[in-house]
Amino acid sequence: MPDSRTPPEVDRAAASRRAVAARRERAALKRDVSTRVISPQDLLRHAWAEPQSAAAAMRVTEFLTAIPAIGEGKRDRILADLQIAPVKKIGGLGIRQRQVLQDYLDRRLPEPRARDARSRLIVLAGPTAVGKGTVAAHIKEHHPEILLSVSATTRPPRPGEVEGEHYFFVDDAEFDRMVEAGDLLEYATVHNAYRYGTPRRPIDAALAEGRTVLLEIDLQGARQVRAAAPDATLVFLLPPSWDELVNRLVGRGTEGEEERARRLKTARVELASQGEFDYRVVNDDVARAAAEIARLAR
Repeated sequence: MPDSRTPPEVDRAAASRRAVAARRERAALKRDVSTRVISPQDLLRHAWAEPQSAAAAMRVTEFLTAIPAIGEGKRDRILADLQIAPVKKIGGLGIRQRQVLQDYLDRRLPEPRARDARSRLIVLAGPTAVGKGTVAAHIKEHHPEILLSVSATTRPPRPGEVEGEHYFFVDDAEFDRMVEAGDLLEYATVHNAYRYGTPRRPIDAALAEGRTVLLEIDLQGARQVRAAAPDATLVFLLPPSWDELVNRLVGRGTEGEEERARRLKTARVELASQGEFDYRVVNDDVARAAAEIARLAR
């Protein structure tokens, strides 16, 4: 006679698949925290809002070691100081434990706070392959009141790119001339390869006319604009997840394996800089992200 306490084979198989899927989801969340796609506080908020989620099922030990610069030794000291048992899951923390963990993170890893002031000069930056160009193009098409600045670059055009519409394609000698003449608001070398810069005159003319200007540039350029125009509004575009960022870069198919590896390494560094920006926008939907950025215009 079959043991009624033993689940049918099909149920065990389904349970095994669910367990594997849950482990993969938790692993993806840990990658998002470690690469700074989401902040530790983001994960806690999600876990506590969704008790059945993979975030809620994550042990506090897994969570803390996913945070950059926290190894096992430091993790154990933190848990001892906060009086949280290592076996605890995030979703199973009590009110006191949630508060002390939240307070610890807010002290040691404060989240960026948006400035109240807004400017007619908006700077959009973010890691490679996050979709800055796609979002900027959507803003250009659906928000004609916002001028999208056209950058100059020394890299060759990609298929479908049009001179003067996507970029001004120049050689090194012409780029040098523009730098020496002070014709660029910002410029930088990206991925140790090509130079990019933002022509100053079209921006100054548009701002003088009262228009909003959007600059879609890299991290180095954003820092230069902040130094040159401290009132500029800096927006950091985030991917929905680290895995999605990798998929977008691989799917783009415009770089070889070595170049992809270099860009992903750069992306990790770029993601760590998001605290320098005034606003963070997740590019989970192009139209939604574009509308959110357009609303930041003064």
